[in-house]
Amino acid sequence: MTGRTGRGCRIAAALLTTVACQPKAVGADALPASAERASGVVTWAASADHIGEGIAGRSYRLIVHTSVGGTGLRVRVTNAFGDRPLTLDSGYVGRSGRAALRPGSNRRLTFGGARTLTVPVGAVAWSDPLPGTWPAGTDLAVSLHTPDAAGPASGHLLAMQTSYTGPGDHTAEESARNWDWTTGSWWYLDAVSVRPSRAATGAVVALGDSLTDGRRSTPDLNRRWPDYLARRLHTARTEVKGVADEGVSGNQVLADDAGPSALERLDRDVLSQPGVRTVFLFEGVNDVKAHTGVTAADLIAGYQEIAQRVHSAGKCVVVATVGPFKGWPEWDPAAESVRQEVNRLLRGSRGFDALTDFDRVLRSPQDPERILPSFDSGDHLHPDDRGMRALADAVDPDHLNCAR
Repeated sequence: MTGRTGRGCRIAAALLTTVACQPKAVGADALPASAERASGVVTWAASADHIGEGIAGRSYRLIVHTSVGGTGLRVRVTNAFGDRPLTLDSGYVGRSGRAALRPGSNRRLTFGGARTLTVPVGAVAWSDPLPGTWPAGTDLAVSLHTPDAAGPASGHLLAMQTSYTGPGDHTAEESARNWDWTTGSWWYLDAVSVRPSRAATGAVVALGDSLTDGRRSTPDLNRRWPDYLARRLHTARTEVKGVADEGVSGNQVLADDAGPSALERLDRDVLSQPGVRTVFLFEGVNDVKAHTGVTAADLIAGYQEIAQRVHSAGKCVVVATVGPFKGWPEWDPAAESVRQEVNRLLRGSRGFDALTDFDRVLRSPQDPERILPSFDSGDHLHPDDRGMRALADAVDPDHLNCAR
């Protein structure tokens, strides 16, 4: 199990809330309550990692989809994995589904009242609130310009969403004329929050791997299982309306591999998000199939540490069983034995606030070691759109609405 770094973070919160610490951990427990309240409730999020090299003079028009609606929209930009300060000299948010924006919707971002922001190495920063009402289930276009970017860039690699980029500063423009190139990643952006009309409204964060990240779901249609869950919660009788998808393809609970482990990134990606009431933990298959000697007891200990830290932050934890993956190249009877033991222990554990049996949802009755053929995207590990919907439908909204 890898250790966590950067627990002695420095937090400075004013109109500009900047979290400065080591790239792999932001100490959410050090975030002042006033800063968290000012940020409202997270309506969209995506875990950051190193996704490439920064390019000077580049603009990005990043398309994201809200879960809960409200006023006072804020965006969080990230330099968590940079090796030098990141400067953004222009930022806007408008309503869109493509490169062209709804006329009159583009709003300039400010940071502590300034139009230009420099984010320190290993830090994230919230914008000032924007005026107006921002509905649930809306595509936003967050446009950012980086005048002198270089070195490692932070963002989310597998967006399953087309965004746009190009040279020069075109962030204020509402037309699609100068957005000639596309990107499948979200650059320098890792969260959006709003202030819902009801003060009691909260959010759930889905902490997971590629199954939560939406790999093999249909791009540009928001068919990851957390997206389907957000649509369910919008009409459900629950105070939990916000959904943050913190899935990372290839992520493990215990080891840093495809980005920092779940244990490593828990504070920055999950506990620092505003308005979070519950964490939904669905991860572990990558630990199992990596054949690194991880035992069921090791993985359960990792889950329990996550639960303890989440509980210490005053939030609830729902854990999900590990789904089947027979037919995937790394499957073998030894890995299957660990998966089955993990699920057996989870079903009998009392260390979590609730359990959702995703294994039972996904597995085939004819061969419980395999994913149900009608849910199989074709690689025998990742569900297709129907499987994603089935996972969301299995989540009990009452379990998300718990309080500590």
